[in-house]
Amino acid sequence: METKTRKELLLLCSQRGVKDYAGASKERLASLIHLQDLVNTITLGECIEQMRRIPSNSIDMICTDPPYFLDGLGDDWNKETIDTKGASSLVGNLPKGMKFDRNQSKKFFEFYAKVSVEIFRILKPGGAFLSFSSPRLYHSMAMAIEEAGFEIRDMLGWIYTQSQVKAFSQDHIIEKDKTLSAEEKVALKELCAGWKTPQLKPAIEPICLAVKPIEGRYIDNFQKYSTGLMNTNVKVGEDGTYFPANIIVTENSSQQEELEKVFLVSKPTKKEKGDYNTHLSVKPVELISHLMKLYTKEGAIVLDPFMGSGTTAVACIQSNRKYIGFDINKEYIKICEKRITFAQQ
Repeated sequence: METKTRKELLLLCSQRGVKDYAGASKERLASLIHLQDLVNTITLGECIEQMRRIPSNSIDMICTDPPYFLDGLGDDWNKETIDTKGASSLVGNLPKGMKFDRNQSKKFFEFYAKVSVEIFRILKPGGAFLSFSSPRLYHSMAMAIEEAGFEIRDMLGWIYTQSQVKAFSQDHIIEKDKTLSAEEKVALKELCAGWKTPQLKPAIEPICLAVKPIEGRYIDNFQKYSTGLMNTNVKVGEDGTYFPANIIVTENSSQQEELEKVFLVSKPTKKEKGDYNTHLSVKPVELISHLMKLYTKEGAIVLDPFMGSGTTAVACIQSNRKYIGFDINKEYIKICEKRITFAQQ
């Protein structure tokens, strides 16, 4: 934005319907106008850098599914392979593919702590920060969020049954071992029959629910910022009469009696994702919409610093919220634009 006087900035704020700008400094007026320009857009760029341009205490909710930096490398991974994978990862400065490297958790913590500090600044007091995670890195993610100043209020569990078994046998390792004779290979395979790497079939994706501390009493904070309280008018269960729970399940689970009491959501269909959608971890729009309705009012601004294929934006459109998104992947931005166009029809 070109340099403007405070009077010109005040006029712009008035013309654009910017809220709560009275008495603001020239710098804050400029940032509020920039925020208005970002609403209902997705920007190509690194999220920390982009968030630094957003005014403090201006976002109602953060809902995001950050990159987990986990790859399907086998036990015989090497540094060359890791470096190659890392060079093409979503965040290039983090090594990708270290299946059980202790440094992976540390690196993820350091990265997400920096992200969370900026999120803490821009969120309104009482604003909810919902962050999806892999089970293996949840502890690092939650600690990073807490380190930034947030209160960890709960862990939601998205439970599903449609997943692949990731444990694998040692047969391929044995077969490639040139030091073993054919008879020794057969004997070793028999010894290891049924024994696989210690990886249970994934059936849950944890979601960290964190909240920026409120100002004063809950009622005071809610009156000022419209945040800090949860909308219990949102009911769940088959008949829509149950209080929201901290588990969300896919509809094809076998525990039908218990499912009648919780929020049911299907995994995204090909139609919902779009045939052009190459993103590997698309979340159901209905799931994100449910979370938004619990913690924001209509018209609220929801920011996703890792927009991916645009599910958060689509959920905002369908639930009458405003979105702001960032991503560093050009192809994902194109996918977002297609999904948004379809959602607006």
